Amino acid sequence: MTHAVATDAATVARRIADVIDPVFAVIDSWRDAAERRLSSDAEPRAASVDPFVHDLVAAELVRAETLITGAGFVAAPGYLVDAPWHLAWWLSGRSPFQAEAARGIRRLDAESDPDAESFRDYTTLEWWRVPERTGSRHLTGPYVDYLCTDDYTVTITTPVRVDGEMVGLVGADVYVARLEQVLLPVLRGAGGTCTIVNASGRIVASSETHRATGALLRLDGLAEALAPLREAEAAGRVTDAARLPGGGTVVPCGDTSLALVVE
Repeated sequence: MTHAVATDAATVARRIADVIDPVFAVIDSWRDAAERRLSSDAEPRAASVDPFVHDLVAAELVRAETLITGAGFVAAPGYLVDAPWHLAWWLSGRSPFQAEAARGIRRLDAESDPDAESFRDYTTLEWWRVPERTGSRHLTGPYVDYLCTDDYTVTITTPVRVDGEMVGLVGADVYVARLEQVLLPVLRGAGGTCTIVNASGRIVASSETHRATGALLRLDGLAEALAPLREAEAAGRVTDAARLPGGGTVVPCGDTSLALVVE
C-alpha cells in the first residue's frame, strides 16, 4: 500500500471518528450530570431519578440531526431503594417500531421483576459487563437489540460512579441503518474496499455491498491486528495502524474502538 493510500485511510478513519465523537461527548455530559445528581441523594429512588433522566436525554432524542435513537440510565442492582432492577430508558420517535402517529419519545417498557418469565438480567450483557470490568466507556455491537428494538444497534455505555462505586451506567443506542446513512458516503469516497469493524471484527458498515452488518469480517491476520484495539479501549487510549498479510491496512478510528479496514 502506498503512502498516499495510507494517508487517505487515516483521513477517512478520522472522518469516521468525527461522526462518533459527538455521541461520546453527549454521553459523557450525561454521566457528569448523573454523578452530580446522584451524589446529592442519600436514598436514590426511581420515582425521583426517572424524571431527571427523562429531562437529561429528551432534548437529544428529539433533535433532528442526532444519531441517537435511545438513551438513559441503567441502575446497578439494589442501588435504587424502590426498584432493585431498573432501566430508565427512552426511545426516540424515529424508532421504526413506533406508530407514525406517536411523536416525541416513549419509555422503554422493561420487565423489572426477576421472578417474571420475561425478565432479563442486564448485568450479563456486554454493554454492562465490559464497562463494569474496565471502568471505561464501551461500544457494543452491532447486534440485534432484542431488549429494545429487534434491529441492528450499536450501544455505547459508560459507568456512573458515586463515592468511587459504580451505581449504574448511562448510554445511548444508535441504529446501524442510521449510522450507515452517514458513514457510507465517507467510505465510498475513499480508494479501495473500506469496511468499518468493531474491536471483535464485526462489520458496522462497508463499501462492499455483499458484506452483511453484524457478520465477522474474515481476513487473514485481522484478529491479531485488532487485539491491540481491544486493549487500547480498556485502557482509554488510541492504538496504531497495522498492516495485514494480504496488504490491507487496519486504522483505528480515534478512540471510538472502531477500526477502518482498507483493502
